[in-house]
Amino acid sequence: MLIGLCGSMLAGKQSVAAYLVDHQGFSRLHLSPGASSIHSSYLDTLHHTTLTKAPECIAFTKVEELVDFITKRWQQRWVTTDIWDESVLEKLLRRPSFFLVSVDAPLSLRWQRCKRRCASDGQPSPSLAEFVARNDYHLYDQKVGLARLIDRADVRLVNRSDNLEQLHHTLEELDLTNEQRLRPGWDQYFMQLASLAAQRSNCMKRRVGSVLVREKRVISTGYNGTPRLRLFLQKEGSNFANFLPLEEALYCWNPDRGNRLTKYLSYSALFTLSLVVKAGHRRI
Repeated sequence: MLIGLCGSMLAGKQSVAAYLVDHQGFSRLHLSPGASSIHSSYLDTLHHTTLTKAPECIAFTKVEELVDFITKRWQQRWVTTDIWDESVLEKLLRRPSFFLVSVDAPLSLRWQRCKRRCASDGQPSPSLAEFVARNDYHLYDQKVGLARLIDRADVRLVNRSDNLEQLHHTLEELDLTNEQRLRPGWDQYFMQLASLAAQRSNCMKRRVGSVLVREKRVISTGYNGTPRLRLFLQKEGSNFANFLPLEEALYCWNPDRGNRLTKYLSYSALFTLSLVVKAGHRRI
């Protein structure tokens, strides 16, 4: 497993990485900013706030080297904060053992952290206006902005406090080491298919999708809305919130009576559930 950490300036990415190393058995990986074509501007933007190489970490100068390394060691736990741009992210996303976590924090809190860090380093601290301008460049610049990376994160963490105990408690609740974040379990997988099917619904009251499964194989999918051949309703939309998805209606009156079938619904109305129970589905 490789967890990539991205996010706004001084949001707490290093603290999250330290927690994973100290409490979850992760090891740090460092990717040189030279792996990105925009590293020189990036150095100026961050003002050396996140580019310090962590101790006891394995370093790489090219993202391809890092990808080859984790591919051979995918069962071990790794973490990196060096997701420099989308080109780096795209290469990491090719591996099923990788997922991205974004870390953010309130702007005023990050500004206070910046002033404390500058004071400890003996550097002049920026004004709030200067920090906001630097933050906007960091996130939204057309070439180096990282907002696009944050939008693609699998997990989003908001670090609202400087209290490390509170941050650690939040990370424990997130359970980042859960293997289902990399590969969903069967129930989660079929429920996501039901949610996808619901997007086809044109019901004006409630979208409902459903999936029928037998022995971990999809038998049928469906969604509620306009009945077949009712073109006048298809143009104006259906007002029948309780119309059953087509596949469900078929199986409710099928001679097989839904034996050994598992039903996945994105929403469960009592009327719908009563028919499903009558159909004899094994699980709902």
